Amino acid sequence: MSAARDYGLDGDYRWPRPPEGGWLADDLDELPNLPPHTELIDGSLVFVSPQTRFHSRALYLFEHALLGQVPDEWEVNREMTVRLDRQNRPEPDVLVSRADADTGHRQTWFGPEDVLIVVEVVSDDSRERDRDVKPRKYAGAGIPHYWRVEDSEGLPVVYVHELDPATRSYVPTGIFHHRLKLTVPFPVDIDLTAIDRRR
Repeated sequence: MSAARDYGLDGDYRWPRPPEGGWLADDLDELPNLPPHTELIDGSLVFVSPQTRFHSRALYLFEHALLGQVPDEWEVNREMTVRLDRQNRPEPDVLVSRADADTGHRQTWFGPEDVLIVVEVVSDDSRERDRDVKPRKYAGAGIPHYWRVEDSEGLPVVYVHELDPATRSYVPTGIFHHRLKLTVPFPVDIDLTAIDRRR
């Protein structure tokens, strides 16, 4: 069976037609038959392409490394949306959020005030969004830290940004090859070469 049929994309399928003014953040929870990981950017639905091996392993690396290092008042989530405003609900690949922002197993999004770090792993189809659109939106919403992960011949390179509260924009604080070692917002030490390492 094709993936198209799994998502209901047969001859009878009708693509969602946006209302005047675009979709709203709450619509992501109500629209039927959306593919997994659909995001809302400026009122438009954004569908993602199939995941690459690098993308999948980078998500695993960052999720598991952060789980072992995050302080108790924070938790690590993978592929949960952040409701930035009425028409923007992007889905970071990994995020660190306040532990007390957990509202239960039916929760589908976090508010930006609950998020400390967003991590985006760049794909071919997300390059412009991850380098330009999303960082502007995350910064404008006040999320303190943004990490962009890019593929360099199979190894992650991490571009770390911190929010300047005066300008509500991100300032680059480092580019990390082979090892991500930080003291802010909490001590982090990740061996980036472990992306392909088996247990």
